[in-house]
Amino acid sequence: MEPFRYYLRVRYIECDAQKVVFNSRYSEYVDVSVTEFLRALGIHDQFVSGDLDFQLVKQTVEWKAPARFDQVLELSISATRLGNTSFTLSTEFRVAGDERVIATVETVYVLVDAKTLAKMRLPADVRAALTDGARGRETDHAGYRAQATSSP
Repeated sequence: MEPFRYYLRVRYIECDAQKVVFNSRYSEYVDVSVTEFLRALGIHDQFVSGDLDFQLVKQTVEWKAPARFDQVLELSISATRLGNTSFTLSTEFRVAGDERVIATVETVYVLVDAKTLAKMRLPADVRAALTDGARGRETDHAGYRAQATSSP
């Protein structure tokens, strides 16, 4: 089963003078895609209006090839480790329609109480949702899938 996928189009402001995506933007892309991943998992509201929140502990980015202005990027997200209070998400970046991975990001989060910011154990429903991984689902903010299916 395919992992959750998020599609976005690279905007001009996200690039340098050579029209290559600034390195810091990859973390921003991951942040947006994690929000959509949680929404697809059905647990987003617990983090927005509930008692849960999470904080970034560590993020490692490995670049293999550049992303460029106006390309549609496909981010594939999956939970690769579930601890007692932490979880690790792996994100693979591709130019949509190309199998080649252009960047990978491993992000470690710790679950916290939204009010006190004290660490919390992963609740059973959150653990189950992360294990499920929203496999086969996608969010397309670039309109890529609509274009791909309407092309002759």
